[in-house]
Amino acid sequence: MTLDEIDHKLLRLLMRDAAQPSSQLARKLGLSQPATWRRIKALREAGVLRGQRLVLDAEALGFGVTVFLGVKLATKGRVSLEDFERTVTAIPEVQTVEHVLGLYDYRLRVVARDLADFERVLRRRIMTLPGVGDVEANVLLSEERRPGPI
Repeated sequence: MTLDEIDHKLLRLLMRDAAQPSSQLARKLGLSQPATWRRIKALREAGVLRGQRLVLDAEALGFGVTVFLGVKLATKGRVSLEDFERTVTAIPEVQTVEHVLGLYDYRLRVVARDLADFERVLRRRIMTLPGVGDVEANVLLSEERRPGPI
């Protein structure tokens, strides 16, 4: 699918608020509501739009600490990557699991109520997983969401 300038503008609008009705989007784009709806449908069918997500405020829910963990597997070959991924994603505090290249094998985003709670999650849940070797923690101080190159 080749995207034109209107498609790019539509994507930027949806990235800001995906719950906007197509009539509101149409007014912002200078299109009719049916034309806007058809564009959204075409973007979904082409795989450009893949669902909608609800963004929760972790801090408002009582999770005041976010930590990024670099995890290096100590026993590659003895523990399959799939087994590690399956067990680590079962930990509710682990929000994302990313298999990466570099010093570490995985990058995890972990939320906790406070640093003591994070230490409990780290010691009792993450460090006890089979195959876990070196771990590096980076505490998130602030975060700014950027819409990206669209």
